[in-house]
Amino acid sequence: MLLYALFVFLVGACGGLVLASYVLRGKLAPWAVSLLHALLGASGLILLIAAILTGDAVGVLPVAALCVFVVAALFGFHLASIHYGKQVALKRVVLTHAGVAVTGAVLLIAAVVMQ
Repeated sequence: MLLYALFVFLVGACGGLVLASYVLRGKLAPWAVSLLHALLGASGLILLIAAILTGDAVGVLPVAALCVFVVAALFGFHLASIHYGKQVALKRVVLTHAGVAVTGAVLLIAAVVMQ
């Protein structure tokens, strides 16, 4: 299940790249991509939580990845609220969200490799 969570997060990251490309050009991103990105992120979190709770994921790395992804999700909620107001988010907030999410992905990759 840990591998499935990683896959879902990585597919969601592709949507994040599309969204970031809009914001970095000063444009409002399409809602459909934003919603898909959020759905994939939430699904990845659920799969990661399930893997931890069922004992599928052993060690500190999956828990650390979960904590980092939760922080990324909080930034994502903030970005969604800005998007909902039909405004383009600050580039530094988008880059912070992306950096935190990439950190979570690296931790999750390490957890999968170490399994």
